[in-house]
Amino acid sequence: MSAQRTAARILVDQLVLQGVTHIFCVPGESFLAVLDALHDSPEIELVTCRHEGAAAMMAEAWGKLTGQPGVVFCSRGPGATNASSGLHVAFQDSTPMLMLIGQNPRDVLTREAFQEIDYRQTFGTQAKAVLQLDDAGRTAEYVTRAFQLALSGRPGPVVIALPEDMLSDKAVSMDGRRVASALSGPTPAAVAAVRAALAESVRPVVLLGGSGWTAESVAGFRAFAEASDLAVTASFRRQDLLDNESPSYIGEIGLGVNPKLLAAVRDADLLLVLGARLGEIGTNGYTIMQTPCPTQRLIHVYAGADEIGRVYQPEIGVVSNPAAFVRALTSEGPITGKWGDWRAKARADFEAWTAARKGPGAIQMCEIMSWLDANLPEDTIYTNGAGNFTIWLHRFHRYRKFGTQVAPICGSMGYGIPAALAAKFARPEATVICVAGDGDFQMTGMELATATAHGLKIRVLILNNGMLGTIRMHQERNYPGRVSGTDLAIGNPDFTAFAKSYGAYAEKVVRTEDFAEAFARADAHEGPAVLEIMIDPEALTPAASLSEIRASASR
Repeated sequence: MSAQRTAARILVDQLVLQGVTHIFCVPGESFLAVLDALHDSPEIELVTCRHEGAAAMMAEAWGKLTGQPGVVFCSRGPGATNASSGLHVAFQDSTPMLMLIGQNPRDVLTREAFQEIDYRQTFGTQAKAVLQLDDAGRTAEYVTRAFQLALSGRPGPVVIALPEDMLSDKAVSMDGRRVASALSGPTPAAVAAVRAALAESVRPVVLLGGSGWTAESVAGFRAFAEASDLAVTASFRRQDLLDNESPSYIGEIGLGVNPKLLAAVRDADLLLVLGARLGEIGTNGYTIMQTPCPTQRLIHVYAGADEIGRVYQPEIGVVSNPAAFVRALTSEGPITGKWGDWRAKARADFEAWTAARKGPGAIQMCEIMSWLDANLPEDTIYTNGAGNFTIWLHRFHRYRKFGTQVAPICGSMGYGIPAALAAKFARPEATVICVAGDGDFQMTGMELATATAHGLKIRVLILNNGMLGTIRMHQERNYPGRVSGTDLAIGNPDFTAFAKSYGAYAEKVVRTEDFAEAFARADAHEGPAVLEIMIDPEALTPAASLSEIRASASR
């Protein structure tokens, strides 16, 4: 385009060109010029959120669901630091995202002006790159570069600071072109080496994780794994990479992992890791293998070369997007071996671990999860934040389809509500369920206002036990009976009244047998709906009650 445009106009034109359809933000005066440019860009829906942290989490969840960078705009200083919670999720979860910050005018920078922050220093360890755009003529270059960086190698977030005065500068600028991820694929020799190592093994385990998967690659890998009779585990909160009803699926390596699954991985003679970064939680605190040289033969397939060998030195390292690797691996058909009994035992251990159990109180979450699995579509999207309440979802729900688990690997509280909104924006036809704890919900519950404003039919299950359950569990284990700071029962709001004040449907459930009819009433509502499920405080974990944890620690 040869005509002069403001930097704000050039910026928005690049976002349209890159296929952006939604922008999440809390408006700020530092990027008013961008808001004005968006007024003339009906291709993009501007989603006004109530808190920058929630807006950033929505953008991150969008990136998880679509594979394309989610976009969040925030104002300088407090707006940007609020948004950093979502930036941290994007970085640790390897999710493509753009965070665009309205910066101070250029003539006051470096003087500690009003709300001034040096974002290169502040966010340098939380993003793939932190850029500041000082020249309107380079706007298209910066935006194109940001999209390319966010998608390339190990995906992640990119930050661009936008000085307020620069956004109104005019320049003649050529538009970029739509970014295509520079995918790296495996060499034929690498694929042959992996197949040979698998064929030689006796107790192989495959660990799936990370980003960069597609529905096609997930389906292709499932067919390959089942035909090869392989045992397959998922890394933390990546359970939707293999249908949990598949005979090959043996569980998730995450928080509260099945001890028998850990034993199987430690006893394996070969571990094929596809897409997972091998971080702390997905390796049970770096204990599933010895460092730096595992006793298992380790094959690590990962899109970012710098992550291979970072903690564990593999026998075979392959720099590849997981989808590209799966296409190459499966193109020559299944691999036969003598590990069928090994896989069957691991599967039986998984089914025993996830069998329904009865706990204290009138609410039995295992029964509720079974009802949801039996009555909701297999492509229902489940979102959650962090807390002990997530155990009921992650352990007892069966994820059946790719793209149905949207949860923070980094363990961020408050993620579930923003993620549910993003899911409904990204897939309007899908059923979307957010499972939240009472403490978790209060981090971002005000985004019910955003859901109401956009008529989003999300369903929120608040599991209310009147405490910060995870911290209380650790507290009772380490300081039994000395409750400090974890009790929320006094001060918690009436969640049904809170939700209704935002225009949501809301109802309290105190007995398991009342849940189905309550859910039906909630689901009939065309906007957001909340069910507050009253959990007995004793039902702290599926394995042990609060009193049992305290008594065990006191001995």
